[in-house]
Amino acid sequence: MNITLEKSSNVNAKLIVALVEEDYKSQVEKTLKDYRKRANIKGFRPGTVPMTVVQKMFGKSVLLEEINNLLGSSVQEYIKENKLNIVGDPMPVVEDQESIDWNTQKEFTFSYELGLAGDFTVDFDAIPAVTSYEIQATEKEVEETIDNLKKQFAEQIHAESVEDGDMIFGTFTQGEWSEKSAIPTKSIKDEAKVTFVGAAKGATLTFDIDNVFVDEKSKGLATNKKGDDVAALAGEVSFAIEDITRQGVAELNQELFDKVLGAGKVSSEEEFRKEILSIIESNYVRESEYLLRIDAEKALLENISIELPEEFLKEWLVKVNEGKFTMEQIEADFEAVKRDVRWNFIKNEIADKFEVKVDYPEVIEKTKDMVRGQFGMYGPGDAQMEEMIERIANGYLTDKSKKDNFMNMFNQVYADKIAAVIVEKVKVEKKAIDVEEFKTIAGA
Repeated sequence: MNITLEKSSNVNAKLIVALVEEDYKSQVEKTLKDYRKRANIKGFRPGTVPMTVVQKMFGKSVLLEEINNLLGSSVQEYIKENKLNIVGDPMPVVEDQESIDWNTQKEFTFSYELGLAGDFTVDFDAIPAVTSYEIQATEKEVEETIDNLKKQFAEQIHAESVEDGDMIFGTFTQGEWSEKSAIPTKSIKDEAKVTFVGAAKGATLTFDIDNVFVDEKSKGLATNKKGDDVAALAGEVSFAIEDITRQGVAELNQELFDKVLGAGKVSSEEEFRKEILSIIESNYVRESEYLLRIDAEKALLENISIELPEEFLKEWLVKVNEGKFTMEQIEADFEAVKRDVRWNFIKNEIADKFEVKVDYPEVIEKTKDMVRGQFGMYGPGDAQMEEMIERIANGYLTDKSKKDNFMNMFNQVYADKIAAVIVEKVKVEKKAIDVEEFKTIAGA
């Protein structure tokens, strides 16, 4: 076998693979012998079929299969050994295969079009400094958080009359149509609330349904109708109020302290406020770290130039998507595609340079953190809870019906470790700002 690389530009090349009979003959013969042992052909006992018959029946298909296997492994091995930064996959030159006479030829030549990424380096010293924000929380954020917690941990009130912000439960009727439902007052137009606010439990309200809800979606949700049925519901309807629920407000006392922070964690309002401030600041540290990660990645993309084989990449995308996208659709989103391709090359270069690797225990821990988040936990629980979380995490990763689960978590750990290297190596300028300013920056 002889493999040669012919570059037509920095980013385009052709890989030529020349095969002689010695490269594939022994494997073809071995496979045909296996076929002979297993062949069930009328007139012959198993294992006694003459090789000439086996060759005639299966020789061509076995030759094709073995050569394809040999080509696949050899091309990938060549790419790996020569550390080629290929874009997409090698694309076989179809004309080469169409000209082959599989019945008589012993030597074959195959060609593959390759797209290559241009040479580049990840030099953190050449990347401009990125801003790291130190967010300073104030009493305002503490008050807002406590107000939310008082609502979150309060019992629902079953009111006797409607106030703005309530949820109204009841039954719609119009002619023969009847539907039990719930109407959140926030989905009612301001000018229509006069019909509802002040109405008592047990009352029946009559109104033009076209003039009540803020939009068609709210109308559909309230009436349990979809699509054309929402628009078809028009005119005067009745709504019998059966229950009114209102979010209560919990007292700022030990019961609330224990519900929010855990039993006995604090014993006074002053201690509670300090803990809330600490949690707020910790949350904003995470948000600041996330923004730093995004800005650092953006800085690398903006300052590391990588030449790409654009025409090859477009053709490969059309081919690999098997007609799902036209060339026009791919071109419309091509800038985002190029960004993703460049970012993958940058990540892989960082991984190689700084020996970033992902081990299975790290994937397990990442999955356990995900499970804790689903339970509303911000850290490890007791031994019994942790045992259950580990069992759920292992089940998630080994779920045969969702084979992407493991790779998705693996990729998250990989991305986190790459980001950690970037944040550690990039130049950082710290800046202290308040919460409102940070929200403005993060939302920009």
